[in-house]
Amino acid sequence: MEEGELFPENEQARLTVRAPLAERMRPRTFDEFVGQHEIIGPGRPLRTAIQRDELQSIILWGPPGTGKTTLARVIAEVTKAHFIAFSAVLSGIKEIKDVMAEAQRLRRALGRRTIVFVDEIHRFNKAQQDAFLPRVEAGDIVLVGATTENPSFEVNAALLSRSQVFVLAPLSEADILEILTRALADREHGLGNQPADVAHEALAAIARFANGDARVALNLLESTVSAGAAGRGDDARARIDLAFVQQSITRRALLYDKAGEEHYNLISALHKSMRNSDPDAAIYWLARMLEAGEDPLYVARRLVRFASEDVGNADPQALAVAVAAKDAVHFVGMPEGNTALAQAVLYLATAPKSNAVYAAYQQAAEAAHHDAAEPVPLHLRNAPTRLMKELEYGKGYRYAHEEHSGVAPMECLPPALKGRHFYRPTERGFEKELKRRLDGWEALKKKMKEEEEGNR
Repeated sequence: MEEGELFPENEQARLTVRAPLAERMRPRTFDEFVGQHEIIGPGRPLRTAIQRDELQSIILWGPPGTGKTTLARVIAEVTKAHFIAFSAVLSGIKEIKDVMAEAQRLRRALGRRTIVFVDEIHRFNKAQQDAFLPRVEAGDIVLVGATTENPSFEVNAALLSRSQVFVLAPLSEADILEILTRALADREHGLGNQPADVAHEALAAIARFANGDARVALNLLESTVSAGAAGRGDDARARIDLAFVQQSITRRALLYDKAGEEHYNLISALHKSMRNSDPDAAIYWLARMLEAGEDPLYVARRLVRFASEDVGNADPQALAVAVAAKDAVHFVGMPEGNTALAQAVLYLATAPKSNAVYAAYQQAAEAAHHDAAEPVPLHLRNAPTRLMKELEYGKGYRYAHEEHSGVAPMECLPPALKGRHFYRPTERGFEKELKRRLDGWEALKKKMKEEEEGNR
């Protein structure tokens, strides 16, 4: 791939009127950069390394429109190293190997490093990413990768260990407003020559709709101003107010990847909001997932799990509600099923919480794996055959229904686990009643044993 595909040598070609506004307004220096002060503000290590031409391999991770490619362009302008750009969507292993060979030649012949920018590096497979590794290790190239996906999952571990990850945050509404205001005032690259007046409320609505993405904001501003200008009189200036912008705004696509990190982030937020008994947060995260196109049955399965793991017997009805929501979604489909999920989420969020069921199973499973697997005590075994009766299967068993109290003073755990408690109900919700029952039965069994031993 030629360098010019992402970084045109002819700057005027990039700034032509025919280029989109987002392209024309792309910053060319650090001083023009808006946002990301934590990583490229004055005196920050990354900015200093770039300005001193001492940059080491980095991965730029952030959502779309936050400045990853723009920062790479600034690096191309500032650094003295040879700069080459790839797009992982268009490049293959042959192009990578050719560039790596050229980088090695330049380093050996001229002592000059090559900075390789890889846009959407997560789209390269592991073999393609491996092709960079020898040249990174040898110091022939400095890798600058840009990705919208979590590098922990999408970037080769060996390559990641040799790179520093910088996280670019979504731009704030204030950042977006600053970018839009600049675009309206800029006569050379922006819309300063357009006969249009844009109200502050209209700009604020665009900034809000952009959801931290400068490219989305600039594209919407350009289309809105263009539409307003087309509807004006010959000598009149277009006046673009909030109502006009709202007519231009369509329903925005929510940032979401059902197989990526955002999927796990949102389900984690939903789960933890319900656990913390925060129905407002829980219903918000549910809506974020469903409106972005998440599989409703996946959500339903997570609610069923939550009902047992985090509510348990503090409210036994919680599991029934979660299963009913799953059945309702399966029966009526979407979008009608969203209210069934919402009902279940709100019920679970407001239910008393207990992880005693979850903890009991975890401890019992731990004992099953690590303690001696003792045989089932004879008195708990059935004896359907003569031989089994002769071997004393079932001897000593006491039928609880024949006991006056409804329980028998009989140990049901193996001898090595005698007296062990796995289930410890809390004092919350229905488990308070369960705790009262268990404590009562335990005291009753103890009394019955003492009386039987005293009568011997």
